[in-house]
Amino acid sequence: MVAAPRAGCGAALSLWMLSSLLCRAWTAPAASQKCDEPLVSGLSHGAFSSSSSMSGSYSPGYAKINKRGGAGGWSPSDSDHYQWLQVDFGNRKQISAIATQGRYSSSDWVTQYRMLYSDTGRNWKPYHQDGNIWAFPGNINSDSVVRHDLQHPVIARYVRIVPLDWNGEGRIGLRVEVYGCSYWADVINFDGHVVLPYRFRNKKMKTLKDVIALKFKTSESEGVILHGEGQQGDYITLELKKAKLVFSLNLGSNQLGPIYGHTSVTTGSLLDDHHWHSVVIERQGRSINLTLDRGVQHFRTNGEFDYLDLDYEITFGGIPFSGKPSSSGRKNFKGCMESINYNGINITDLARRKKLEPSNVGNLSFSCVEPYTVPVFFNATSYLEVPGRPNQDLFSVSFQFRTWNPNGLLLFSQFADNLGNVEIDLTESKVGVHINVTQTKMSQIDISSGSGLNDGQWHEVRFLAKENFAILTIDGDEASAVRTNSPLQVKTGEKYFFGGFLNQMNNSSHYVLQPSFQGCMQLIQVDDQLVNLYEVAQRRPGSFANVSIDMCAIIDRSSVWSPHTVGKKPARERLVRCHVHWKSMSNSRLMIIRWSEMKRKPKPHMGICVPNHCEHGGKCSQTWHSFQCACEETGYSGATCHNSIYEPSCEAYKHLGQTSNYYWIDPDGSGPLGPLKVYCNMTEDKVWTIVSHDLQMQTTVVGYSPEKYSVTQLVYSASMDQISAVTSSAEHCEQYVSYFCKMSRLLNTPDGSPYTWWVGKANEKHYYWGGSGPGIQKCACGIERNCTDPRYYCNCDADYKQWRKDAGFLSYKDHLPVSQVVVGDTDRQGSEAKLSVGPLRCQGDRNYWNAASFPNPSSYLHFSTFQGETSADISFYFKTLIPRGVFLENLGNTDFIKLELKSATEVSFSFDVGNGPVEIVVRSPSPLNDDQWHRVTAERNVKQASLQVDRLPQQIRKAPTEGHTRLELYSQLFVGGAGGQQGFLGCIRSLRMNGVTLDLEERAKVTSGFKSGCSGHCTSYGANCENGGRCLEKYHGYSCDCSHTAYDGTFCNKDVGAFFEEGMWLRYNFQTSGVSSKESGVRSDSSPDQQSAPADLAHEGIRFSFSTSKAPCILLYVSSFTTDFLAVLIKPTGSLQIRYNLGGTREPYNIDVDHRNMANGQPHSVNITRHERTIFLKLDHYPSVSYHLPSSADTLFNSPKSLFLGKVIETGKIDQEIHKYNTPGFTGCLSRVQFNQIAPLKAALRQTNASAHVHIQGELVESNCGASPLTLSPMSSATDPWHLDHLDSASADFPYNPGQGQAIRNGVNRNSAIIGGVIAVVIFTILCTLVFLIRYMFRHKGTYHTNEAKGAESAESADAAIMNNDPNFTETIDESKKEWLI
Repeated sequence: MVAAPRAGCGAALSLWMLSSLLCRAWTAPAASQKCDEPLVSGLSHGAFSSSSSMSGSYSPGYAKINKRGGAGGWSPSDSDHYQWLQVDFGNRKQISAIATQGRYSSSDWVTQYRMLYSDTGRNWKPYHQDGNIWAFPGNINSDSVVRHDLQHPVIARYVRIVPLDWNGEGRIGLRVEVYGCSYWADVINFDGHVVLPYRFRNKKMKTLKDVIALKFKTSESEGVILHGEGQQGDYITLELKKAKLVFSLNLGSNQLGPIYGHTSVTTGSLLDDHHWHSVVIERQGRSINLTLDRGVQHFRTNGEFDYLDLDYEITFGGIPFSGKPSSSGRKNFKGCMESINYNGINITDLARRKKLEPSNVGNLSFSCVEPYTVPVFFNATSYLEVPGRPNQDLFSVSFQFRTWNPNGLLLFSQFADNLGNVEIDLTESKVGVHINVTQTKMSQIDISSGSGLNDGQWHEVRFLAKENFAILTIDGDEASAVRTNSPLQVKTGEKYFFGGFLNQMNNSSHYVLQPSFQGCMQLIQVDDQLVNLYEVAQRRPGSFANVSIDMCAIIDRSSVWSPHTVGKKPARERLVRCHVHWKSMSNSRLMIIRWSEMKRKPKPHMGICVPNHCEHGGKCSQTWHSFQCACEETGYSGATCHNSIYEPSCEAYKHLGQTSNYYWIDPDGSGPLGPLKVYCNMTEDKVWTIVSHDLQMQTTVVGYSPEKYSVTQLVYSASMDQISAVTSSAEHCEQYVSYFCKMSRLLNTPDGSPYTWWVGKANEKHYYWGGSGPGIQKCACGIERNCTDPRYYCNCDADYKQWRKDAGFLSYKDHLPVSQVVVGDTDRQGSEAKLSVGPLRCQGDRNYWNAASFPNPSSYLHFSTFQGETSADISFYFKTLIPRGVFLENLGNTDFIKLELKSATEVSFSFDVGNGPVEIVVRSPSPLNDDQWHRVTAERNVKQASLQVDRLPQQIRKAPTEGHTRLELYSQLFVGGAGGQQGFLGCIRSLRMNGVTLDLEERAKVTSGFKSGCSGHCTSYGANCENGGRCLEKYHGYSCDCSHTAYDGTFCNKDVGAFFEEGMWLRYNFQTSGVSSKESGVRSDSSPDQQSAPADLAHEGIRFSFSTSKAPCILLYVSSFTTDFLAVLIKPTGSLQIRYNLGGTREPYNIDVDHRNMANGQPHSVNITRHERTIFLKLDHYPSVSYHLPSSADTLFNSPKSLFLGKVIETGKIDQEIHKYNTPGFTGCLSRVQFNQIAPLKAALRQTNASAHVHIQGELVESNCGASPLTLSPMSSATDPWHLDHLDSASADFPYNPGQGQAIRNGVNRNSAIIGGVIAVVIFTILCTLVFLIRYMFRHKGTYHTNEAKGAESAESADAAIMNNDPNFTETIDESKKEWLI
C-alpha cells in the first residue's frame, strides 16, 4: 500500500484548533460552565444500591459525603472483595472528579478502590488512567475527604465503587461524592440494514476542509460507519474491519493511476466491545488528524490534490447498493451512533426531526439496543465448572473464545463409567481435541483444526462425538471440519470444566497437557443447551474460581498503527483505552471477580501495547502479562526500539577511531528521522560527510522548445528531512556545480530574467551559480571579474560557439542541497550544454562539540520543559574535578527527573512518575572526577529505565506492572545546580534529549558568568593521536600534529613511504660542517626551520619499514663529521646487518640476523634503539633482542652529519664494506622512516620545516608501498601487503610537476619520464639481443610486462592524459613482488 507522508506541524495545529471548537460544541458544556457540580448529595435513597448491607442503618442511601444519617455511611454485610456501592444519577452525566470518606466516627474506611461506570446499569467499564485499570487511593481515617480529579472525564448514568482494601482494624465503610455536570446527545440505532444519507443541496460537494465527528458502539467486528464518493474517483470511508478502525481517503489521482491517491490508515482494536468510542476526522487539504478515543494520529494523504469532490450524498451506517464495486461485499454498520456531526451539521438531530430520509431497507430507531451475550473471563488460576446431562451417548459442546496466548486448556470432561476423557486445548494457535479411550488399554485419538486463533478475535469451536465418530468445526467452516472414525465409545459425564481444573484434580492421575486458559469465552453450550452463567454465578448449579462473569478483560497489546502510514509520533498520541464488559442484575452478586487478585498480581488487561510503545517501526508482540519489541532491521535498540544503534555524525565515528568509509548515521538519534548512509571522508583534519545522488557527471542537457525548460531532478540517497538534519548541525556545507556550454546561456538574458536556476531546500528557486552567493545573479567569474567576455557575469552568457564553462561551489548551506536544475537555453540550433552536480559535502558537527563551562557550583542554564511523557532518553559528556554535583533536573507537581554525580565514582539517575521515587546508580571502579570526558546515557520508558556511564555495564530497572506511566513535568529544565542544590562545576557537552541537542553554547553566551565551549579535549582524546603524534586543543574538538612523526593522517596512523628505483638515493643533512656536537651538544644553526640530531648523543632510535627482493643493498646510513657511522644493510645472502662505529674500536661492531631472509619481497619493520652501549633490536613481530657494544667503544655518536636512504653518496672516507653495497643500490619500498625526531622521507614528500634539509637523486614516487600511479589500476588490498587504508579516489590529489630533483607526490615527473623513455629505447635494443636470457630470468624472478596507455580518453586528469599520449612513457609491474615499479 502506498505510504502517506508526514503531516506538517502547521496544518496539524490548525486542524487541532478547528476541531477543538467543534468537538466541544457537541461533547461538553459551554466554556463558561464549570463541570464540577456535586451529583450525589441531592439524590434520593432509591438512587443507591449495593452488593449487601449490614442492616438498614448501614444501607447505601446513607453513603453521602459529610452526612451522618443512619449509622453514618454504608457498610456491607461481609468485608471481602465482592462488595460494591452503586449510584444512579437518573440520566447520563459528564463526570470530572470523585471523592470518598469513611463511615462517620468509626474505624471503617476504604483505603483503595476502583470506579466502574455504565449507561445502563450493565456492561460496566472500569475507569482507566495511564493505560491501567486505575486504583484510586482512599482514606486514612473516617472523617477526612479525599478527592481525585479524573485525568479525562467520563460519560455515564451509573457509577459503581468497588473497595479493594480497607482499614485492617475495621470494616468497609464508605461515603461518596461524584462531581460533574449534565450531558445529553442524540442516539441512533442501526440494525445492519438501514443507511442514513445526508444529501448535498447542490448535488456536489467540493471541500478543502472537513471535520467529521461521531461516537459509536457495537458488538460487530465489521461494518461501514460512513462513506462518500464522487465520479472523479474521490472517496472517503470509515469502517470497522476485524474490530479495527480503517479510514480510507482518495482526493484524486494523477496520470500514474487510481491507486496513487489512495491512502488507508488503520488504528485501534477490539472495538466490538459495545462500549462508546469517539472518532474525529479533521482534514485541511492533504493533512489529516484522525482521533480515536483521545489518541491522535497525524498523517498526510498520497496524491497531488487538496480538494475532496463528493457527489450527491454522504451516508452513515453503510453504503447504498449502487452496482459499483465499492457497494458490494461490505457489511453495513450494526450498533449505535450518537452526536454525528458533519462539517458543523448535526446529522443525528436532523434524523430525529425526520429531516433526513433513511433507506427503505431496515429500521432506524433512536434508542440503543443492548446485546445479551454474557462473557466470562479467565486468568491463569481460573476454572469454570458447568453441569451436563450424564450418561448420554452424544457428546456435544460449543463455545466462542478469544485470547492472545498460543496455548491453553479450553475444556476437560471425564466420560462416565471410566470410558476415558475429552480434552480440548489450544496448541500453537490451533484447536486440538484429545480423546483418551480406556476400554481395553489406554489409547488416544487426536484431531486438530484452525490456525492463528490467538489473534484476539472471537472464534467458535463446535465439537461433537458419538460412537466411532467425532467432528471438530472452527468458526462454522464446515468445509474445513476435521472428522475421525476411530473406534470410540461415548458416555457423557456429569461435569464440564472450562479453562482449568479443580486443585484436587491436578493431583490425580490425569496429566494436563496445556496450561490454564487466559482469555474470554461466551455462548457456552453443553449437550445442546446454552449455559445460564447468571445461575452459575450464584453457584446453582456449578462452581468456579477466580473467573469474572459478565466481563471480558482483554486488550490487544499488539495492535499497532498500520505500516502504510508514515511518521512516528509519541505514544501518548495513540492512546486507546482498555474496554471491559460488565453486566449484572440489580442487587445480585454477579461481580464474581477477585479485585484483590487484580491489584496484587500483574494484570492481563493492562493497556501495554495500546498505544503501541514500540518505536521506529519495531514490532510489538505480547505475552499475557507483558510485551516485547522486536527491533531487528529498524536501526534502533532497547526495550522499546528507542535508541539508535548508529552514531549521529561522521565526526563521532572519527573519534571512535574509524577511518574513511561508508557509515550509517542518525543525526536526530531517537527522533523521528531514520538513519541514512553517507560516506565519511576522514583523510583531512576536518571530517567530510558526503551525501550522494543519482546524477551522472557531465549529463547532457536535452533541448526543448522555447516554451519549455529542461528539468533535471536529483534523487539523493536520503530524504530532504534527513539531509536538513545533516546541514543544520554542520559547520560548513558545499556542493559543486558546473555548466559546460556551447551557445547555451546560463543566467542573464536581455530582459534580465535568468534562463537557468536551481531549486534547493524548501523548494526555493535560486538564481546564482557556483562560486557566487545568494542575491547575486552571477557566476564565479563574475565575482572574480575574469569572465571570457567582461560584459557578462558568466562565461556561458557570452553565447560563444566554442565550449565554455561556469563552475564553482555553492556554499550557503541553508539553501542546500540542490534538488533540481532547470535549464532554458538549449532549444536553438547549435546549442549544447552539459551539467554536473557534485555530492553534498558537509564538515564539522556543531552538536557533537556543543559545550558550556560551569564556573561555579551555583551556576545553571535553563531551557524549556522537557517533554518525555512516556519515552525519554538523555545523553551527554561531562568532565569535572569535583566529586559531586547535579547535571540536570526538571520538576513537576510531584513528578521529577534528575541526573547527578553523587560521588567521585557514582552517577545517579532518579525520577518519579507518580509511583514513588526510583533511583538507578552506576558505580565506576575508577574516579569520574579525573578531568576526563565521560559519557552518560539514561533512558526511561513504560517498560524499563536504564543508565550507562562510558562502557560500564548498563544498569536496568524494570517498570512496575501497574500505576502511573506518564512523566508530567512543568518547571523549566535546569542544567547544573538550581534551587539550592549542590551544582555542577566543570564542563558538559553534546547534551541530547530525545534526539534534540540543547544549544549549551548559545545559552551560555546570554547567561551571566558562563563560558561557552570547553577546553581540555586532549586530556580525554590525546591517546587517539598515535605514533608520537601531538594532540592540539581546538575550540570544537582537537587535532593531531604529526609533524614530528613519520606518519600522516587524522590520527598519525597513515604510513608515508616511497618507492626507490635502482640508483636513487635520499640525503638528509643534520647540520653544517665545522661544528662538533661534542662541543656544542646542540645544532649550530639557530634557524627555526632546520632540524638536527637530538642533544642526547648517547641515545638514538631508528624505526622504518621496507620491502625489497634484491640484495645486497643499503637501507639506511647515518654519517658524521668524524669516523662515526651507523648503517643498516641487506647482505648478499638476504640477511639483515647493523653496523655501528662509535670510535674507540678498530672495526665496526656488526649485528647479523643471519637466520632470516629479508630480501623476500615481503614488508618488514625494523626498530633499533641504542642507550649508550646497549642496543635493542626488534624485527617484525619477533621479540626484542639486546646487544652490547664493546667496552672500548665510545658511548656518543659524534657530530652526526647526514642520513642516507637507498645509497651512500658521501665525501670523505667511507667503510669499504659500505662501498660494496652501494652498487647497484636499493630497489624497493621504504616507509615510516624516523631517526629520533626526524622523518627524512616525510620531509621529502611533504612540505615541512625540514624539507630544506633534503636532497633527492632520481624520481621519488610517494606510495604506501602498495598504492599505484594514477595511470595504472590500483592493487587489490588482498594482494597488497602494504595496504593500510581504502581512501576515496575523489579525495586524491592529481599529479603535478614539482621540478627537477624533487619528490613527486602521488604521481610521476613528466619531463624525467620522457628522458627515461629515450633511455628505454636504447635498453630495448639491447634486450632484444638477449631475449632468451630475459625469458629465463622471468621464469625465475617473476614475469615482467609493459602496460602502455592507449589514449587520453580514459585519463583521470589533464596530466594523466599527457602521460597517456607520451609514447616514451612506460611503466612496468613486478607481479611476483606485488609492487608498482615506475
